[in-house]
Amino acid sequence: MGQTQATPEVKALMNEFITNEFKGIMKKTSQADFTQNFGESVKYASNRTKEYLLFQDPENTFRPSAATLNEVFLMTYINQSVYLQLTETFNCTTMTKEQEILLGADWVWALIDAPSKNPKVQIAVQVFHLSEEEGKPAKGDQVEMLTESMEIAKMESADKSKPEKMIEFCSSIGKDCYALFLFFGRQNDPGNIYGVLSNNFQAAFGKGAKIDQAFVENFFKGSKTFVTPAKMLQTIAQKEKKHDEPLTMVIKFT
Repeated sequence: MGQTQATPEVKALMNEFITNEFKGIMKKTSQADFTQNFGESVKYASNRTKEYLLFQDPENTFRPSAATLNEVFLMTYINQSVYLQLTETFNCTTMTKEQEILLGADWVWALIDAPSKNPKVQIAVQVFHLSEEEGKPAKGDQVEMLTESMEIAKMESADKSKPEKMIEFCSSIGKDCYALFLFFGRQNDPGNIYGVLSNNFQAAFGKGAKIDQAFVENFFKGSKTFVTPAKMLQTIAQKEKKHDEPLTMVIKFT
């Protein structure tokens, strides 16, 4: 049997269709890659930190401090994200001590626009520790000597709690900046890591609510299911062009 030859017009349409399909596949693959790589990096960091959360010294003389736990999580995440070549798409910026005091964030994750290298979406992160009381160092922490610039930063923000500072920081940037509060252990579950993320925490200011660790923990009430870190980032990335809409999620990291 003979074969019918496609006309130039049909060939052009077929080529356009294939090109568009290929672009769509590549776009989906690219997004899947960075969200999955983020998920893998966070999972690796969370499980490493969990080892320290569950560590029990038989002599009860050593207990990892809050600062140590933060550093274990952050450095493990950074090393893994570099290994997975994630940093060109989704980077991580650690705060200086002055920035941490002023802004309330321990570090900031950012989804990067490839051509400009500017952040499209940002996630400011603050860590809560089970043994921590606001304004006091966690057990095992050494009292840090404040430099002059740190003293000035502390004086300028003395009337706000650390969560309030971070919420105000995110609010000043806009709805494409999310506040993520990480819980390194919770009551009745001290060995796991959870998170609450939202770009709408500032709504509580108008209601006169006290913004502290207990306020954030209330978001877990009634939550029976949690999204994964990869799903969290995927949801944020997919709604990037609709970032004016409020979004709140509870996440389980371990």
